[in-house]
Formats: sequence, structure tokens, C-alpha cells
Amino acid sequence: MSPDAHCPRLFYALWPNAATRAALAAWQARLEGKPVRADKLHLTLAFLGQRPASELPALLGILEDMPAHAMPLLFDHASHFTQLALAWAALARPSPALLDLRAACMQRLAEQGLAPHFEHDRFTPHVTLARQAPPPAIEDFAPIAWQADELVLVESLKSSGDYRILASRKLI
Repeated sequence: MSPDAHCPRLFYALWPNAATRAALAAWQARLEGKPVRADKLHLTLAFLGQRPASELPALLGILEDMPAHAMPLLFDHASHFTQLALAWAALARPSPALLDLRAACMQRLAEQGLAPHFEHDRFTPHVTLARQAPPPAIEDFAPIAWQADELVLVESLKSSGDYRILASRKLI
């Protein structure tokens, strides 16, 4: 059995639909750096890190229990994490629904004793578009309206770098 099966690297995320992925890919084409594969684009709510497989049932229960509804998100500019050399799609004003969903996720993790060890208090909602990237040189991106309606629990496979959706919840 591989090490991934014993302690998978997990995260909760909002998962974009095909139209949103295509719009984000259009932004990627205008950025420098190494683009993130389109099938890996997402908005992370909570990065859980490596977790024992025994925690998976509780993590799946949290996904099903989170009080969430579909929400509109408007990405209106690209930004940059300098220390990480990441270019990302940003929201000028994160919606209260998104911030509430993040808070509910963190609260439920804490209640189960599963809070991420390295999560920090500051939440910067974003979709990473490129790695090894300089700050974006362009600012005139067409806004991307995304009706976020899919919440997922994802495993990041160390061996390949691929993502595997373990569970998905449709938001209405």
C-alpha cells in the first residue's frame, strides 16, 4: 500500500464548473509562470495536510454537515503571493456567504478535533493560476462571475501531483 493511502493530503474546496475553468484558463494565458493545469483549478476553503485515513469518515461527515448554499463569486483582478511566486485570481470583495462557509468549515473541524495544524487566521480566497510567476503585468482582465455550487473533499496525490475528489456536495 502506498504512503498516500495511509496519510492522504486533503483539502476542502469549491470546485469550478467547465465555463469558470475556461474563463480562468483565458486569464492564465495572459500571465507568466508555470500555469496550473485546468483540471486542478479550485478555491481552497481549508488545507488539512496529511491526515490519518481513520479521520476520513469524520471529514466526510463534516462535508455533508456544512450549511452551504450556492454563491456568486466575482473574480475581478489577478494578484500575487510574492514569497510563494504564485499568481492568482482574486476577488475585490469576498462574499459574506464565502466567508461564512469558511468559518463554518473551520468551526466543524475544531469541534471534531481535526483543525489543521498550520492554518492561519487570515483567509485569502483565491484560485492559483500560475506557479513560479512574477507579479501580473496586466490588470485589465475581464471579470469572471462564478456561481460556486460544488463543495468537495480532495486528496492531493503526492506521487503524481494529481487531485482526486473523494466526495462532492452539490450546493443549491
